[in-house]
Order: sequence, then C-alpha cells, then structure tokens
Amino acid sequence: MNSTCVEPTHYSCERNVSYMHCLEKPHKPQYGGGIIKNPELSHGLKGWSAFGNAKIEQRESGGNKFLVAHSRSQPYDSISQKVYLEKNKFYTLSAWIQVSEGAAPVTAVFKTITGFKHAGAAVAESKCWSMLKGGLSPDASGFAELYFESKNTSVDIWVDSISLQPFTQEEWRSQQHQSIEKNHKTNVRIQAVDKQGKPLQNANISIEQKQLRFPFGCAINKNILTNTAYQNWFTSRFKVTTFEDEMKWYSTEASPGREDYSTSDAMLQFAKNHNIAVRGHNIFWEDPRYQPGWVNSLSPSDLSKAADKRINSITSRYKGQVIAWDVVNENLHFSFFESKLGQDASGVFFNRVHSLDGATTLFMNDYNTIEDSRDGKATPATYLQKLRQISQFPGNQNLRIGIGLESHFSTPNIPYMRASIDTLGATGLPIWLTEVDVQSSPNQAQYLEQILREAHAHPKVQGIVVWAAWKPSGCYRMCLTDNNFKNLATGDVVDKLLHEWGSKRLEGKTDADGFFDTTLFHGDYEVKITRQAANTIFSMAQSFKVLPTNASQTISMLIKVSA
Repeated sequence: MNSTCVEPTHYSCERNVSYMHCLEKPHKPQYGGGIIKNPELSHGLKGWSAFGNAKIEQRESGGNKFLVAHSRSQPYDSISQKVYLEKNKFYTLSAWIQVSEGAAPVTAVFKTITGFKHAGAAVAESKCWSMLKGGLSPDASGFAELYFESKNTSVDIWVDSISLQPFTQEEWRSQQHQSIEKNHKTNVRIQAVDKQGKPLQNANISIEQKQLRFPFGCAINKNILTNTAYQNWFTSRFKVTTFEDEMKWYSTEASPGREDYSTSDAMLQFAKNHNIAVRGHNIFWEDPRYQPGWVNSLSPSDLSKAADKRINSITSRYKGQVIAWDVVNENLHFSFFESKLGQDASGVFFNRVHSLDGATTLFMNDYNTIEDSRDGKATPATYLQKLRQISQFPGNQNLRIGIGLESHFSTPNIPYMRASIDTLGATGLPIWLTEVDVQSSPNQAQYLEQILREAHAHPKVQGIVVWAAWKPSGCYRMCLTDNNFKNLATGDVVDKLLHEWGSKRLEGKTDADGFFDTTLFHGDYEVKITRQAANTIFSMAQSFKVLPTNASQTISMLIKVSA
C-alpha cells in the first residue's frame, strides 16, 4: 500500500478494506496531506483551531497522535483549518474519523465565500477509525474553512490523517484518459501468414468494431413502438435500455388481479429484435406516491400477499430476459413497504426475487448518493448500511447484488462523485448509473459530458443508462432530441462520446514479420486481410472479441490469419 498516494492516476489509493471496515489505526494521509498543514497531527495544534464553541486538544494512543473536539453543543462545534481554494480546480478530500461512543454520522464541510459546501460524510464509530472520502469544486477562489460536524452533539469528534489535494481540470481529464486506456482497452497483435505459415508483409488490414462491450444506453417508453423515427434514432446508437414506466407495478396491475403486460411485452420484443439488453425496472418503489391506487388501503397481511404475487408475476414472466432487476427503488428516501411490513421488507423482496431468478443481478436503486453531498439519507455510508441489512437477511448471503445509482444531477460535484463511487466500489459489487440526467440550465450539455466521462472512466462502473426516454410532451427532465429526432446539445454529447469510446474503423499494413499492432476498446470485431500477389487477390475475414483480462492490459492478443 502506498502511504502517500502520490500517483494522480489512482482512483482509490487506499486498500478496499479502508472503506468497508473500521480500523484500529488510521492509514497515512493521501497525497501526503496535499495542502493541509499538519495532516497527521504530529505537531500539536499547528494549523488547526476550534470551530464554533468546541474545545480541541491533541491526544495520543498507541503512538498515534490525533485531534479531538469535545464539549460540543452545536453540530458544527469541531476542529477547523483555513485553506485557500481556487475556482475551476477539483479537490479530493479524505480524513480518518472516530467518535467517543457509539456510532454517529460525521460530515466534512467547507465554509466558503459563496456558502457552505458539504464535501463528504461517513459513519464514525468508537474504538476504531473510519475513512471519510469526498471532494468539491469551488464556485469562486478564496479562503475557506474546513471543519467536521455531527448532529449528535453528545459525542466527541476525533480526526486524523486529513488530506486535501487540488487538481487542475487538465490533470483530472488526464486521469480519466489513463483509466479508460487501462480498464476499457487492450493491446491487440494480429499476424498475417500465408498457407505455408510464412509472414505476409505489407498486407492490407482493416478492423471494424461490431459492438462495444461497455453497456451505454438510454431509457425508452411505449412511444417507440409506433414511431419509426424514434426507432431508427435509438437503434442506431444503443444496445442497452430501461423501460421508463412500463414494467412498474402501477402500469402492469392498475386494478387488483387485472394484470396487463402487453405493452412491456411488446417493448421487450422490440428490444430483442434489435439485440438490445433490458434492465428490469422496477419491481417495487418505496415512494407512497407511486403505488397502484388500490394498494394503499390494503392491510399489512393483504399487502404482503399482494407483494408476493407481484414478485411471482413479473419475475417469472421475464426471467432470463432482463440483465438486471431493480428490486427496490428509493428505499433510502421512502418506506411505504417497510413501514407496513417491517424493516426487513427489502431483504424479503430480494430473497424472493433471487429464489425465482437466481442468475440475474438484483439492484437497490436510489438517488443523491453521488449527486448531492447534502442529502444525509443517501450518503455512500448510508447506502452501504442499507445494502448490508439486505444482505444479512437470512438466506441472502449469496445473492448477486448490484449498486444502482440513479444520477439525477443539478450542478455536478465531480470530485465528490468520484469519491463516492470509490467508497461504493470497495464492495466489489457491480455499479451502474441507472437514470442519468441533468436539470435544464445553460450548462446542461457541459455537465452531462462531465458526468458521463467520469462514470465511464471509473474502473468500478460497469454500465450507464441515460434517463431521456422521448415523449411528444417532453422528457422527464432531459431530452436528447427534439420532436423531429434532431439532436439537441445533450444528444450531440452522447453521440460524441459513443464515437470516442468506440473503436473507429482501422486500416493499415502488416510489417516485415506480418504483424499489425493496435489498441482496441473491449468489444466484438471483424478483421479483414487482403494481399495482392501477381494477378491474384488473397482475402480472409475473421471475427474476434477483445475482452477484459485479469492480467496487465498491456499484454497483447495474438490472432493468426491465413491468406
């Protein structure tokens, strides 16, 4: 493990255990502390002061020195350090925290010249250290105060190994590029030989990508079934989708016992006809506003029976036909089922779906975990707590569980987004951005590009779905086209990235030994080699796949083609 994390290309410089477990001793500060003074607290209170009415002091345990804020009467009573922040730079933040007793959420906050900025949060425990990871991008240059707050004023806040590291946007983009090269591409070596096995020098070679392996798609709705222009625009771009509403309970059983899957059946058939994978969305939605009307008046006993029937119905119908199930939607923010059926309702639902379709990954799906650092209901730590509760329900230990991040953004905090995915990614579970959109603003397209680039570059993100299903009356929050299916600025962003992330048609010639070397995105390809000898043209085509490997991505793939 690197103690200082000086490599800017690392998306996570700490071992996975850092995010998942409370440790006896904190790790060294990332980036040597960055611009933080006295980051390891080995020089007393140098650089640090009290914030609010807290009293602060240095303590030592087992040779480790740290700061303690005690005698707290307000959430913000804490320790603080003044730092200078520059506009248009990205800042990564990390710190190790502990509380004097029990467990309590602790948030890192910057008091800036434009207001208070929440930069990250973690659940701190007593008797061990937890890592808080976050970040921010300031609205303006100026001095700011970093402090740590907790609504539980009865606990003392302990802090150690604090780091705040700035990056220019060019440095950040370079990190993304290096991550994409490492995680989404592989070196490929193709050799052309003749029938006797001799190398073919100066043979013409062309490589065409048939399908990109990384799932990047967009939501659709029933309008696509009857609109040819919509169909043509969509199928020429995407190989994965989510139905906006058509699989939801209120769409398939508006009246009790009268199920109607005709629309979702037709949409699924459309997807199959065009080789488009479908995410199953959703089986349950915890928001009380979006239940079938007849469900609201059910007794707990009848609700339990109705929920079980719902699981049996939709899971059995589409088993093996979807690549994922959003089993429970937004159960960090709402609790319709859990309030009526008990706090284990989500665990029960996951268990039941798994028993019917054990081969499909089951997702918990919620918002603001990477979008809004101010939402205490949906911090990465809170998300993981809920996921742990589901996983610990009897019989759920071997479930195929995934992390669904809705990703409904306003103004994105890209450093916080990366830090949050780092924390979630430490679980090793698949992570998808499931409903990406950006609220309308002059910067909408620019923000969308930032979000999509960050998501694609992160090694833990395994798929992206943009939430822009078209309707004549307008999309949910963001459209990619106008009503004539001409791209809007957001659609141009998507097309640009699809082109950039796909391998262009490559043409070249083999060298003296018959080799052609290149680097390709993971996906399906066809290579064609032609060579003219005298008046005869030799030609041969072969399909091949470029897949992720566990070994170094610099290892070449060798394909021999006879001609």
